[in-house]
Amino acid sequence: MMKISKPTRADLLAAKEKTIRDVIAPGLHILFCGINPGLYSGATGHHFARPGNRFWPTLYQAGFTPQLLHPSEQHELLSLGYGITNLVPRTTATADEISADELLEGRKRLERKVKRYQPGVLALLGIGAYRMAFQEPKAALGLQPKSIGDTRIWILPNPSGLNAHYQLSDLVEYFLKLRETV
Repeated sequence: MMKISKPTRADLLAAKEKTIRDVIAPGLHILFCGINPGLYSGATGHHFARPGNRFWPTLYQAGFTPQLLHPSEQHELLSLGYGITNLVPRTTATADEISADELLEGRKRLERKVKRYQPGVLALLGIGAYRMAFQEPKAALGLQPKSIGDTRIWILPNPSGLNAHYQLSDLVEYFLKLRETV
């Protein structure tokens, strides 16, 4: 596992409103979709980079990756058939800074991306963001009745360390259900 230098406070402040590149390719098994990148990710250029984020440990423990990947190793996902994008591309300190209009616009952008790259499953990480962006206020975690073309939509809990509703073991259980289905 690689080590990268920890961003300074100045680095984090400078990362506001940045974007980071998608980890994406045509025909992936699963395209994981975060709500938006945080400042830590903006400062490092890596998805789910904040040390308290549980995305990478969850992927590993649910069997998506053969070892625990460091965010700087995010492109290794492509060889396993997985990718990462975001509903809203701009970085913020918290997802609460994202407006409902941005989520709706993000959905349109995401739908175009999914139609272009055609992953088997789009896995959205955050039920509240999905409900707002897709205007599905009663949506539940798991496989959705909606799809984007032939791409099935699956909702998973947000792995952010700020999401206290789910412990790591809960996240692993939800991610494992997805992996077993795909």
